[in-house]
Amino acid sequence: MTVHFIGAGPGAADLITVRGKQLIGSSPVCLYAGSLVPVELLESCPPGCRQVDTWELTLDEIIAEMTAAHEAGHDVARLHSGDPSVFSAVAEQMRRLDAAGIPYDVTPGVPSFAAAAASLAREFTVPGVAQTVILTRTAERATAMPEGEDLTTLAASRSTMVLHLAVQRMEAVAAELIPAYGADCPVAVVARASRPDEVILRGTLGDIAGQVSAAGIRRTAIIVVGPALTAVQFPDSHLYSAARSRPGS
Repeated sequence: MTVHFIGAGPGAADLITVRGKQLIGSSPVCLYAGSLVPVELLESCPPGCRQVDTWELTLDEIIAEMTAAHEAGHDVARLHSGDPSVFSAVAEQMRRLDAAGIPYDVTPGVPSFAAAAASLAREFTVPGVAQTVILTRTAERATAMPEGEDLTTLAASRSTMVLHLAVQRMEAVAAELIPAYGADCPVAVVARASRPDEVILRGTLGDIAGQVSAAGIRRTAIIVVGPALTAVQFPDSHLYSAARSRPGS
């Protein structure tokens, strides 16, 4: 058997890879976080599939489900919101599976920051404006951040910054970023990206906290900070430049 860690996408049920959907359809056991993974994906489960909502389970309980499936010879579709490579807690599950000798693989998914960029119709890496994207979070109500990864340090580059799990402290986040970016730096908050109830707020570091409070956004939101959000005057990329040499030219 194999535990298939599958990126279930940012929220829209059709934003999942063909491979991911096929694995769901062939696995007798499906573990999913009910509050984050679209319930429509469970329609792809095979008849008789054991479906387990892991939202309120501990790590030990989740691994116990995987171990029981392994002993029964059943593949497991383990659905994670977004993409497993970022803020998904798959590393700790993999460590337990390695210790138990249970095989697993990973199928990527559409990450929430990519869905937010699509909703905003913006590129986060604009020529001459920003060529680096920082994906981070804050430590409030979560595991402590490693040394050197505080917002003040990360903001020094003025790169496009994408913050997860931080909208509930938007005022404090803005205060930490203003010294580097400036109060007039563009900001966007995308809540429930790609879902029917998606909410998009646009503003600056100086006014975005008030907008977030007025909209009542407390979770499931991405914060994007940086001049790339509103850039209109920038050079064309070298990729399609007529001056770039091409094979046969």
